[in-house]
Amino acid sequence: MSDDRTDSDDRAVKGKPIPDQPVPDPDNPVEASSGGDAEAAPRGPRRMFLLVAVAVVVFALDLVTKVLAVALIDPRDPVRIIGDTVTLTLIRNPGAAFSMATGMTWLLTLVAVGVVIGVIKIGRTLSSPWWALGLGLVLGGALGNLIDRLFRSPGPLQGHVVDFVSVGWWPVFNVADSSIVCGAILLVALTLFGIEPSGTKTDTTTETSRKGDAA
Repeated sequence: MSDDRTDSDDRAVKGKPIPDQPVPDPDNPVEASSGGDAEAAPRGPRRMFLLVAVAVVVFALDLVTKVLAVALIDPRDPVRIIGDTVTLTLIRNPGAAFSMATGMTWLLTLVAVGVVIGVIKIGRTLSSPWWALGLGLVLGGALGNLIDRLFRSPGPLQGHVVDFVSVGWWPVFNVADSSIVCGAILLVALTLFGIEPSGTKTDTTTETSRKGDAA
């Protein structure tokens, strides 16, 4: 009995797994999570904090720039930054980002509310910092434009969004629009590279080959 115990102790000291104690498989999410719950538990709150922090920064920047634009820019006199290519042109946009879907303000308001609720729900279970960043950009931008639609004229759910950045032929936009687009691009890239909100990476090549074999 003492020889068996000594052999087990020697294996443990040398870093070798003891036969009676199976090592969790890192490729198996169920087994891996059972051994790393203590480390993974705080990730959700930390990622949610990152998401909220990014959203707050974007929202504050969007709000401040809109207030300054309304106060300092004359709609009839654009401010030229780089000739006629980059200007500050104040307009009121009843549509979506980059002046799309004008005339559907109330519907866009409801969509924005749904986006905010969805992002917050997903954010509570995040483990990937990149997903937290992308969703934070989308959330901050959605909130920025949602505030305009709720509180600016002509009235609740129909308020016109303040846009003031004009670049070449591109439609006039604001900080919130840019944040939404950047966040969406990041989320699409993460999906294409197989990075899940949980932080795990899916082997898209393997999945494709499996589907081909099944067919």
